Amino acid sequence: MEKGISFLAQKRTICLDGNLINLSTPVVMGIANVTADSFYAPSRLSGADAIVARAEEILSQGGAIIDIGGYSSRPNAIDVPVEEEIRRVCDAVGLVKKRFPQLPISVDTFRSEVVSAVVRNCGAIIVNDISAGEMDDKMFKTVAHLKVPYIAMHMKGTPSNMQQNPSYHDIRNEIFLYFSKKLQQLRLLGVNEVIIDPGFGFGKTIDHNYQILSMLDDFKIFGLPILVGFSRKSMIYKHLNSTPEESLNGTSVLNTVALLRGASILRVHDVKAAVEAVSLVEKVNSSNIA
Repeated sequence: MEKGISFLAQKRTICLDGNLINLSTPVVMGIANVTADSFYAPSRLSGADAIVARAEEILSQGGAIIDIGGYSSRPNAIDVPVEEEIRRVCDAVGLVKKRFPQLPISVDTFRSEVVSAVVRNCGAIIVNDISAGEMDDKMFKTVAHLKVPYIAMHMKGTPSNMQQNPSYHDIRNEIFLYFSKKLQQLRLLGVNEVIIDPGFGFGKTIDHNYQILSMLDDFKIFGLPILVGFSRKSMIYKHLNSTPEESLNGTSVLNTVALLRGASILRVHDVKAAVEAVSLVEKVNSSNIA
């Protein structure tokens, strides 16, 4: 990063369908996977009752957003035809909107067809795109046309090859250049409701992930909310020689570090633990003695 560049004030709200999501205090996004192929088995939901129960759990535990995904992005995941992804996601979004209309929904997809179908059938959502438009060149124009908030994530490669010896000459400058280009494209199209996600675990080694976390403050240069997603990922359990099922404590530790370094949104499987991390960090921040 060039010397002399000052940080912009971080955007503290996201507008979804005319309603503001307040990010002045960090919020928690609860994961709801309507696929049988997600890496963390307990997060897989099947059937209307399970989807509604998960939404209710997220809301009751203090979650602010539910993130619904119908296509697993883990390495070597099974491909899902676009028609099947649309069916899965539309069914789930429709159920949640009907039962919990006050709960903001994001849809984890890299396909513009899915975004269009969900908005057409179910109403406005936040788009959570792991590829920031790299895997679908219609995505940016679709988001601009539909006027929905957009999460742009950094990923090097695709889900099928991203973990095949990922390398960077200068990881900070490469990721910052990536976001600079993406944000310029989005702004030229009139997309201003944007969140950035450094993409932990997507085209990065374990060491890369911790390097990015150590410099998370630097992403404030973009003046946008920062989303992080470490929940039960291999950067935790491989380093600790454990399993995804044993990685709640490690997830909480990294979430706390991220909050102290400026994260606005925690994307997690375990909502209650993440909400508690936010509460405790906010208590520390508000208890500073002048």
